[in-house]
Amino acid sequence: MVSYVIREATIEDMPGVLGLICELALFEKEPDAVEITVEDLERDGFGERPSFHCFVADIEGDIVGIALVYPRYSTWKGIALHLEDLVVSRKYRGKGLGKALLSEVIRYGHELGVKRINWEVLDWNEPAIKFYEYNGARVLREWNVVQLDEKGIKNYVAGLE
Repeated sequence: MVSYVIREATIEDMPGVLGLICELALFEKEPDAVEITVEDLERDGFGERPSFHCFVADIEGDIVGIALVYPRYSTWKGIALHLEDLVVSRKYRGKGLGKALLSEVIRYGHELGVKRINWEVLDWNEPAIKFYEYNGARVLREWNVVQLDEKGIKNYVAGLE
């Protein structure tokens, strides 16, 4: 049994958070996709108007899991919460940390009074899909994620001028 603490992240945790974000990018076969820095996380998560809220799994000062969320709004339901990433370091998977982090996110959403918590999962990540379904989530397989990246935004705006 691994002894861990689930807690709110502090600004000092951001190097560990970034490390797990990079580990996730590698797992998702996008090792060069991470552009943010520790400084970005510190500014965006702990400034005057934080853009996200983060929970960490801490084992003796090592950040081995994260759950990063931010508010959103559903035109059908109202106030919602988006779970951007739930990551547990490969070495610590299967030890209850993912469930503990998800529980903390759901507790947090409940405290906020949100009507829904949303997140995405890659269609090939069957262990994660099974984990989420086992814990009561519905995986809406008929929806597709749509994104417009920074280059696409610039090109679009340029086309408006």
